[in-house]
Amino acid sequence: MSKAPIAELPKSVDPIRLAEQNRTLEGVVPLKGLARFREAVPGLQDGSECHVKLSFYQDSERRRVVSGELSAPVTLECQRCMTDMHTTLESRFDLGLVINDEQAQRLPKALEPFLFEDFSADLWAMVEDELLLVLPPFPLHERDECPAKEDLEALEPSKAASEPEVKKREDNPFSVLAGLKTTKH
Repeated sequence: MSKAPIAELPKSVDPIRLAEQNRTLEGVVPLKGLARFREAVPGLQDGSECHVKLSFYQDSERRRVVSGELSAPVTLECQRCMTDMHTTLESRFDLGLVINDEQAQRLPKALEPFLFEDFSADLWAMVEDELLLVLPPFPLHERDECPAKEDLEALEPSKAASEPEVKKREDNPFSVLAGLKTTKH
C-alpha cells in the first residue's frame, strides 16, 4: 500500500485564527521556493522538500504561539574533504506570533518572535528562517566517515593515540610569581 503524497504547506495563513482554533498544519515546502536557502545551499536536488508540522495555539497567558518541527534532507559540501555530504537538517522551535516590536519585547525568553502583519503570516519565510538557523556553518562528515580520514589521521592522530602521559609537576608553576613578590624594584 503506497502512502498518499503530503500536501504543500500554504504560503500564508491567518495565524490569529489558527491559534484561536488550536489548529495544526502539516505539509511540505519545496526547497526550490526558498530563495535565500537556495543561495546558501547551491546543490539542492530538484524536488527536494522540507517536511513541516506547525501547531498553533494560545498559551496560558493568551499569547499566540506556534510550535514547529521541520526536517529537510540536503546535500552539503564537507569542508574537510570537499565532497558531497548527505545530511538532514532538523529543527524544533517555539515562536511567539507578534504584530510589532513592543509585543516582541514582552515575550518570555523561551519564545522567539515571529512578526506578521495584516492577519497574514508567511509560513514559507518562517520555515526558511528556521532552516537557515540550523544550517551548519562548516559542514563536516563524521571523522570516521570522511573520505579524507587517512589524511586527517596523518595530520591529527586520534585522541587516544595522541594523549600525552600526564606528568606530575614537582615544582610549582607559580613559584616564579612568588619570587617577583619578594623582589624589590
